[in-house]
Amino acid sequence: MKCIIIDDEPLAIDIIESYCQALTKVEVIKTFTNAIEALDFINNNPIDLVFSDIEMPNISGIELIKSLEGKQPHFIFTTAYPEYALEGFDLNAIDYLVKPIPFPRFLKAVNRVKEMIRLSSINTSFNVSSAAGESSPHEDEFIFVKSEYENLKIDIKKIKHIQGLKDYLKIHSEDSKPILTLMSFKEMQAKLPENTFVRVHRSFVVNVNKISSIQKNRIIIKDERIPIGESYKSMVYSRLNI
Repeated sequence: MKCIIIDDEPLAIDIIESYCQALTKVEVIKTFTNAIEALDFINNNPIDLVFSDIEMPNISGIELIKSLEGKQPHFIFTTAYPEYALEGFDLNAIDYLVKPIPFPRFLKAVNRVKEMIRLSSINTSFNVSSAAGESSPHEDEFIFVKSEYENLKIDIKKIKHIQGLKDYLKIHSEDSKPILTLMSFKEMQAKLPENTFVRVHRSFVVNVNKISSIQKNRIIIKDERIPIGESYKSMVYSRLNI
């Protein structure tokens, strides 16, 4: 899902961008501190989602959405002023996030957009797919990864955590020895359900369902201790409601 971020405060952009990076399936293709520049970009590029502040110099987020031509992307407004929420929803904004934005609340808003895009895609292709006898898309409970000379099938629910080793990933699962595969974290996370697998360190992704406890800056999964990176700490704690 391609998105842009518009906010006249660079720190606010950094926070939303870090949240998007944690989700992996949400790609930030550009950021703007000026809504007028963003308006031209939106009108000339395919975008799925816009995170926009409301109170900005020159034109507001409300005025921005009113100025768009043709098909509009989905909008999530971000602001410190909740009194603007009603007008934002009147313009069909998907959600309204009040700063400071907790990660779980951000995730809920993004998931709403994803669901709307998914339903729209199903409705668009319904007549063609039904005529051809195609089944509706579904989430698989397994993934295939290439290891040495074969593609190995891995049960997603049994993955405990994934460790980055330079150009390789080491997948730790409950029912097999660790599997080494040539793949980036971004490629791997695109295969996994993002609500379940969370990046907690530049070298680790964990399955939140396998966490036994949190000890200071470490995650405990059975007898293994996984560090929580300083830049990931706030997001991880928010995701785990700590």
